[in-house]
This record gives sequence, C-alpha cells and structure tokens, in this order.
Amino acid sequence: MARILIPLATGCEEIEAVTLIDLFRRAEFDVIAAGLEDGPVTCSRGVVLVADTTLATVVDESFDAIVLPGGGPGAERLRRDERLIAMLNRHRETDGWLGAICAAPGVLAAHNLLGPGPVTAFPGALEPYGIESSDAPIEIDGHVATSRGPGTAMDFALELIERLDSRERRREVEARLQR
Repeated sequence: MARILIPLATGCEEIEAVTLIDLFRRAEFDVIAAGLEDGPVTCSRGVVLVADTTLATVVDESFDAIVLPGGGPGAERLRRDERLIAMLNRHRETDGWLGAICAAPGVLAAHNLLGPGPVTAFPGALEPYGIESSDAPIEIDGHVATSRGPGTAMDFALELIERLDSRERRREVEARLQR
C-alpha cells in the first residue's frame, strides 16, 4: 500500500486537494493530508478542509509520493515553506514520486526539482522559471508527474494510482466512479 503526503496550504485549489485525497483513499493508499499550520485550511474558493495532521508532525517521515495541489496562493505558500522543500529534496534523492498539479509545478521548478523532460501546469505557472509547459493534461518525467488544473485532477489521481500500484487498481477505482 502506497503512503502519500498531500500538503495543504491556505489558498490551495479545493477540487484538486479533495480529488487527490479521495481517489487515493479509494485505492486504499495511506494518505496523510498535512496542513502547513495548525487548524482548518481555507481553500481558494472558501471551502474549509480539516487536515489529518500538520506538516511539522510528519516532516521526518517517509512517503512513496508527495503530491502538491495547486491554487496560486496555496502553491506560493508551499514554495516558501522550508520544511516542505527539504522534504521534497530528500524525497527526490530516494527516487520517490513527486506530483504537482495546476500552479504547484512552479513549486518544483523554483527548487530545481523538475527533470529535463516534459512538464505541464496551469497556463503561465512556469513562465517565471523560464520553463515551457506542454498542453498535455498530464506529463510524466521519470518519477515526476505534473498536471494542468482542476479539470484534470481525476485523471491525474488515476494515473498516479496506476504508477504507484497497478493498472488493475486504477481500473477498480475508476469502475466505482462510473466513468
């Protein structure tokens, strides 16, 4: 069973955060939604999420994947969190999976955590880093997965389920979604 960290920051995109958490739990992964701070997390459209724990509590733990939801203000908070950046760097050294959707690929770009291969993100999110984003809904480069935005969140989660477990597990989860 894969163990996945989803860091939650104020201003994150709720569709992405909830979709990732929900589908990974449907796949029976061990999902830890960790807020950057104590207390509820207010998302970009005012939806309030209650994290399982705080990043401070899990900062020294190991995960099979760290997946970042986007949302401009949330991604900016993730980009500035030194604890998270240290975790991402350690995780990359172990060849663990990194995932980022919407504005969150910019977090990886800002800290040189993207590979040389294709990457996708919300339009304009990678421009400050001089990186060209593809128009694909999902890109995989080694153990880095990126996706465009809220409309691609379900497919992104399903792709990661397949990569972290199996095509069969993906199909089981997808069948229950009535797609």
